[in-house]
Amino acid sequence: MTVPSARTTSLSTCVSGLTRRRFLQYSGVAATGTLAVGCTSPTVGVADVLAATTAAPRSAQDGVLVVVTLYGGNDGLNTVIPAGDPVYQQARRDLAYQPHEVLDLGDGLGLNPGLAGLKGLWDGKNLAVVRGVGYPTPDHSHFRSMAIWQTGSPTTSVPSGWLGRWLDHSGSTDPLQAVSLDPVMAPLMAGTQRSAASFPPGGLQLPRGAAGAGLAALGDPCAQDSSWQAAAAQAISEIEVISDALDPAVAAARQSDSDPAAESTEQQGATTGGRGALDIQLGLVAAMIEMGAPTRAYSVSLGGFDTHSDERDTQQRLLGELDGALTAFQHRMSAHPLGHKVVTMVYSEFGRRVTANGSEGTDHGTAGPMFVLGDQVLGGFHGEEPSLSALQQDDLAVTTDFRDVYGTMLQGVLGADPARTLDGWTGHLDGLLRA
Repeated sequence: MTVPSARTTSLSTCVSGLTRRRFLQYSGVAATGTLAVGCTSPTVGVADVLAATTAAPRSAQDGVLVVVTLYGGNDGLNTVIPAGDPVYQQARRDLAYQPHEVLDLGDGLGLNPGLAGLKGLWDGKNLAVVRGVGYPTPDHSHFRSMAIWQTGSPTTSVPSGWLGRWLDHSGSTDPLQAVSLDPVMAPLMAGTQRSAASFPPGGLQLPRGAAGAGLAALGDPCAQDSSWQAAAAQAISEIEVISDALDPAVAAARQSDSDPAAESTEQQGATTGGRGALDIQLGLVAAMIEMGAPTRAYSVSLGGFDTHSDERDTQQRLLGELDGALTAFQHRMSAHPLGHKVVTMVYSEFGRRVTANGSEGTDHGTAGPMFVLGDQVLGGFHGEEPSLSALQQDDLAVTTDFRDVYGTMLQGVLGADPARTLDGWTGHLDGLLRA
């Protein structure tokens, strides 16, 4: 196959549509930009994403839900901290934060010092802290607990995720309705009939040099093109547009890959989700939202929170990564017309035990706080703070059922009936989202 060596090609020497198609098939460009979806949905590629952003872009009035999973069981007591509570100080000793170290939120609680950006969102009324979140009859197993959170079913085993069931019931056939940017697609996005698309975290690997010039030439318009040839040419020409939008985040990902601290984080989270590169994932989500992608739900993740030993420094570093990623994402959404209806929800499979263990860490617990942020969020505390003096089998009592939060997101952000997705559950949190 002869590939043009120049970026521009005259109309009299334009490349045939068949050659364009073969180039896409054999060059690997289409493959590296593919969105792989579940077996019940077709495979879609970059051209489909670009076509969707122009043919059926998301309305600025349609809500978008971004779900952030913290794998490993984040220690909620050292995230939203009752630093002035003597029970906390006695139970944690060397692991406890002192009142002057935390970022004061009121009600005797303060944020971990690694969450300075979220404190700014709190002050701006765009961050909500939902307290004491969990499920009935808690389980200390990572696998069972995460399965419960991702399926949205605390009492029965179901073969689908809660957002997967939302996809099943949505009535939409758009393969971009939901997108997972996790290293492995999150089970919460898998339905029985449909699954979310999976976006490649490595971004789009476009050819350089002569091959790159040839690709650009293949995107030049030609008066003799048939309709499908013209569509293929337009898709090719726009590949660079999406690549330019995503390349900064991908470049940051490569830099993060060479960071020794990131390697340590990866080892910490090897069995609980791995290194999430959350800032990279959220950067890609932001780019897709800004381009007008029709996606209504995204899944991203960060691992490493199973802090049985040496917790304080490890967790604070991870929370700093979370803070930087969430804060940059929210500022970006607030500044863009398509970002005002975006709501981000952050959860982990369980909190940690109140009492520190003998290795300067904590063991698997139960209830913990959730973060919900966005321009549509009514910031402040929601739900009751569990008492440190009224433990249940040495664990915090669950004061907010996680399905109440899910139901609020389904109804208030996605415009769906929670009962259809959550097996008849109708609970919700009043005042968490703006009307």
